[in-house]
Amino acid sequence: MRHLKFAPSWLRFLMIFLLVMGILFRFFNLDGKVFWHDETYTSLRISGYTINQAKQQLFNNRVLGEESFAQFQGVNPEKSLNDTIMTLAKEDSQHPPLYYVIARLWMQIFGNSVTAIRSLSACISLLVFPCVYWLCRELFNVPLSVPGVAMPAAGVAIALMAISPIHLVYAQEAQEYILWLVTILLSSASLLQAMRLESQDKDELLKKRQQPDLFAIWSIYAVTLAISLYTFLWSAFVAVAHGIYVIITAKCQLTETVRTYLLASLIAFLAFMPWLTIVSGEFFKFLISADKTTTQLSLMPIFPFLMMQLSRIFFDIDLRSDNPLNYLITPIFLTLVGYSIYFLCRTTNYKVWFFLITLIVVPALPLILPSLIAGGVQASTEPYLIPSYLGIQVTVAYLLATQLYNRSMSRQSIWQIIMGLVIICGLISSKVSSQAETWWNKGMSYDNPQVAQIINQSTRPLLISDALGNNYGNVFSLSYLLEPKVRFLLVNSQKIPKIPDGFTDVFLFNPSETWHEKIEKKYKLKTDIVCSDNYYSVWKLATSPKLRQRHIPPNNK
Repeated sequence: MRHLKFAPSWLRFLMIFLLVMGILFRFFNLDGKVFWHDETYTSLRISGYTINQAKQQLFNNRVLGEESFAQFQGVNPEKSLNDTIMTLAKEDSQHPPLYYVIARLWMQIFGNSVTAIRSLSACISLLVFPCVYWLCRELFNVPLSVPGVAMPAAGVAIALMAISPIHLVYAQEAQEYILWLVTILLSSASLLQAMRLESQDKDELLKKRQQPDLFAIWSIYAVTLAISLYTFLWSAFVAVAHGIYVIITAKCQLTETVRTYLLASLIAFLAFMPWLTIVSGEFFKFLISADKTTTQLSLMPIFPFLMMQLSRIFFDIDLRSDNPLNYLITPIFLTLVGYSIYFLCRTTNYKVWFFLITLIVVPALPLILPSLIAGGVQASTEPYLIPSYLGIQVTVAYLLATQLYNRSMSRQSIWQIIMGLVIICGLISSKVSSQAETWWNKGMSYDNPQVAQIINQSTRPLLISDALGNNYGNVFSLSYLLEPKVRFLLVNSQKIPKIPDGFTDVFLFNPSETWHEKIEKKYKLKTDIVCSDNYYSVWKLATSPKLRQRHIPPNNK
């Protein structure tokens, strides 16, 4: 290949080292962080039970032990793979079934532990590295790009993604997001390769028998796009980004490439049509239903949210949004990313920079525009920016790779230092994250380890909760952290529970103001707040000698 550049030996050694470290971090301490609210819903879907079935059996005004939750947290003999798919279709159709099907098959082999289910995401994350290599080779081999930069850029991109704290978060999460990233990479790379082959001279293409067949490449694109849609619904906006790219690069003309692209995309959406029909039906059923529950979640201003997520691509030590250190960190990475985009647009063919810009901007717009009207964005929407994370990292990788070959030795040294600092930030972030018991992405379950520690200090504690709002998922999350001595009294309504005797400490999990006042009045006891954040509160009931008189074994039937 002409102008082919290979990375110097020291850089290749560094890339291999960072890749190995990234792999080790992905599999280290998989069960160390709290198994949070949304992950417990993943396990529930895998079990094949519906939320109502779980509530009926658990929230029944009886005292339970932690073993009572196991039936609804993984594979069990009572439910089949078909039950997993059907519960998603009935109750959670906004989550397509592909990841849950794979996860159920995985857990049938490796068990229902937290390590087992999270190891699936860790293994899937390894596919990111060959996929991003393919994407960079196709992207930066476009004519009129900087000659020979494809291989160094691919190597730097692999290294950055290996130690990227944002990718480490989703590589250890029992959810579909890391699988979605892989499907985005595959569909994007196959699209670029198909377009490259379409643009070649037909006679030249016939001479190059080693080139993959065009039909096969377009088929790969159709299949990977369909797989992406069956992984996460937001893939539709990635498909829109691809469509804008294809049409604009064809100068809005109905060329052969555009026609083939439209056909491949149509096939992918037709393949997704069965689930799309279910999603539409459930959506309209929700609109006409009188039974709607709304949960008030705090909104974060969109600009600070985006700046914080941008810095978390490269550096993340779990800083809260109000930490003053953010005002120092975010401008640094904003400058780096801004200059990377400027450099990309100035030095590459428009077919290169326009693809990355559309990948960064288009999937993010449906998240940003409504937030401008609402006055903020929910913090739980971070995974929707995964395409943007990818585009930004490839853009920065291109800048760093090209500057390593700068003819000016002084500029080359400066950029080597910058690259070294970015690498150090990633390694520090991964080290801190690997040893933490909670992290920002745990959302409404962030404080569960702290709550569990307080409850576990009691001799014979009882935790009382209902199933309203987020209580259901958080009680499941706490069941992974609480010791076997802890008992649960789960009630199915806001009625005042009958507290049995024999418990040294009684805790109320996220009671409504009216509910815990009624409990205080009935038992003539005061409650002291133990923990309170934006999502829930925990109160401790000052138990009387009568309640501590004797311990009644829980009824787990």
